[in-house]
Amino acid sequence: MSREQIARLPERAREVVEYRKSGLSLNHIQGCPLDCAYCIRHTYGVWDMTQPRALMSDDDAVRELISHPYFQPHKTPIQIFNRATDPFLPRVKEHLFTVLEALDTLGLTNHVLVITRYRIDAEDCARLNRLRHIRLTLLITYSGIADERIEPVKSSIAEASLKTAFEHADRYRVILYWRPLVPGVNDTPEHLGKAVELSRHAHATVFTGLFYRGEIADYYKANDLPEPYSDTARRKIVPETLERRILDAFADGAGGPLFRKTSCSVSFAHQEADYNGHYGIRELCDICPAKQLKICADAHHVPASDDIHDLAQRLPGREDVEIVEITERAAVVAGLDEQPRYFLQHGLGFQIHDQRHPHKHRLHGRADLGWDSTTPSDQEDPS
Repeated sequence: MSREQIARLPERAREVVEYRKSGLSLNHIQGCPLDCAYCIRHTYGVWDMTQPRALMSDDDAVRELISHPYFQPHKTPIQIFNRATDPFLPRVKEHLFTVLEALDTLGLTNHVLVITRYRIDAEDCARLNRLRHIRLTLLITYSGIADERIEPVKSSIAEASLKTAFEHADRYRVILYWRPLVPGVNDTPEHLGKAVELSRHAHATVFTGLFYRGEIADYYKANDLPEPYSDTARRKIVPETLERRILDAFADGAGGPLFRKTSCSVSFAHQEADYNGHYGIRELCDICPAKQLKICADAHHVPASDDIHDLAQRLPGREDVEIVEITERAAVVAGLDEQPRYFLQHGLGFQIHDQRHPHKHRLHGRADLGWDSTTPSDQEDPS
């Protein structure tokens, strides 16, 4: 894209490096023809970009990533092309490989997450297996949604990619990224049974619901799509009854290891402690394998105020972070937006919560739609 074209993009779209919960996200290629109705591109103002376009070269993008104030070598998890395109599209794939190989050549051992629902072939897997340093995880997005108005790309493509990637996995790991789960759309017994079967072709499975933000809801209404919920939410929506049915479907070893959080599944696949420090939120761990629980328990460390303040010295202009309280579950801070909080969270391997957005018991990081409104917050949790 020319400078003039880039200047016309919304401000957030021009930010090619952005911190998201599962890592520092690199998005110098934007535009996607897959047109899933619920795509996060709606919220970045680039929904109309249906063809991938580069905002800068791959070399410049890598330099911008590793020079970012929040980047910590060997520690900060990285995501590539997870916001505005699919990394395995034909016009994007070579850029993906170039970035991965550049990071690997630097000897970095950071987690690198690549999310796709498109085609992966044996040649792709062979190239990925040549990486020697980065801890790469492929998260294959599968939903089973058949309504082409909502998801034009067939789920059979993701299914084939999952099986191919898992069959050839050596230096990388494969996650069945089962999402978005929506009641009445892809939660029949047949849908759940299919996910159980597919979970056997992955190192782990993580399930999650739908981001139903205002921009996405507006698109659904404008295009006469069946509205999944009567209200929007800041966080992903996974109703309690849906979660219960998912857990029942995977009970007694019917499927592969199942997780509620992306970082938990990635860390399990690499036999490491969760880099997001979810172990403090004990109710999240009741489905985790015993071996993983021990790994996370051994690594769990509640930071002191000085630990947080010392790391915060690296936050541009935010060194005076206000700590509201520190518990075994999380540190609650005031006045920090998402990106600096994620920097602290990954640097400490411990949950850092915003006082303005309390995390409720059993609802960690989820919307409260479909849950008992009397559910206590973390601060009130008797455990």
